[in-house]
Amino acid sequence: MPSPSVSATSSEAAAAPALKPTLLIVDDEEGPRQSLKIVFKNDYHVLTATNGVEAIQLAQTQSISVAVLDIMMMGMSGVDLLKELKNIDPTIEVVMLTAYETIETARQALRHGASDYLNKPFDIGSIRDAVSRAAAKHTAAIEFARSTDQLQRLRHELQDQGVREEMARTKGEIYASVLHDLNGPLTVISGFIEIINRTIQNAPRVEGPQLESIKDDLGKLTNQIGRCFEISRRYLGFLHSAPQEKMTVGVNQILDDLRELLVRHPSARGNQLTVHRLEHDVIADINGTDFLQILLNLTINALQACETGHRVDVHCTMHPQAIELAAYRDTSTERFINREEFANRPPLLAISIIDDGPGIPSAELAKMFEERFTTKAPGRGTGLGLSIVKRLVREAQGGIMIRTQVGKGSTFTVLLQTQTQ
Repeated sequence: MPSPSVSATSSEAAAAPALKPTLLIVDDEEGPRQSLKIVFKNDYHVLTATNGVEAIQLAQTQSISVAVLDIMMMGMSGVDLLKELKNIDPTIEVVMLTAYETIETARQALRHGASDYLNKPFDIGSIRDAVSRAAAKHTAAIEFARSTDQLQRLRHELQDQGVREEMARTKGEIYASVLHDLNGPLTVISGFIEIINRTIQNAPRVEGPQLESIKDDLGKLTNQIGRCFEISRRYLGFLHSAPQEKMTVGVNQILDDLRELLVRHPSARGNQLTVHRLEHDVIADINGTDFLQILLNLTINALQACETGHRVDVHCTMHPQAIELAAYRDTSTERFINREEFANRPPLLAISIIDDGPGIPSAELAKMFEERFTTKAPGRGTGLGLSIVKRLVREAQGGIMIRTQVGKGSTFTVLLQTQTQ
């Protein structure tokens, strides 16, 4: 039969509010155990145990966020219990308490994954802060694990042999397009994972601004994994001829996403990138993932225009009147893409990617939107980026204007229909 303390805490677990994180307090002294329970009862679902065996039983049946352990207990020590809890669930964060601190016990606790280490007697503010930091770290770890799992499931989906064969047989270049479109968010995801892992591995404690930075990166990581799923769903729907839902998106949100994605992109290093938001936001008649993919491809191309550092600006303007298409001719320095299918209905959004790079020679300008055309060295470019941009713009009934001058730079302007807010 379980001891009275285990029975009582198990009944507490059944009645606990679902939204409260669970805090496990383990101490063989009644006074500290009950004092901590009173301190945290309003913010956490509190479980208590008098020894390591009881604590392990609880950890095997409950989802615990944070454990507060006395390091000197009869039977199993706090350090040994710490190792057992981490074996059961590595995301459990542990705060160690002791009245007999030595440098070696502190080192042992931190070496085995303790989040914090406090001396008895402790003040209420210190223990509250330590548990709060540990709970935030637990939440970050859960989000990181969930995002990593989602990414792994997506990779398995794309690697499914049946899907690859069907794509290759029926749609030719679709599979290559999927991989190209996913390359952008996957590059960002890999960068975030590397930064988070480096931060966690190099710091015995993660707290304060460092913890907030990790939580912010995890939010962006989750968003990028969501983009990967949306891209794969779009292509799988296209593969099976599923009707595509007409969608709209706020322009400033896409511009914010573009800036966030490219701040850490390898192509931005050494260059000066500025993204200007609209003073008054508008809604663009295009799927948000498609819109972001268009801007990513064009902006990354601009950032990669030359090996030396240069400037890239992204500007938006509104056109209340229809565009005079006759004024835009296909010449050695200008082109208009999708002229025939362009829905020239105002108000129109013009979003321009401007660089002061080397410009585009006329021979390349004439062919640059052709599939598989690339000027990059073998192994560095697929020639799919601009052909994907052309297809996405065509699907949105938009247009692309290009103006370039060798030695002075290029401007790519995407025209889209909008709905004013």
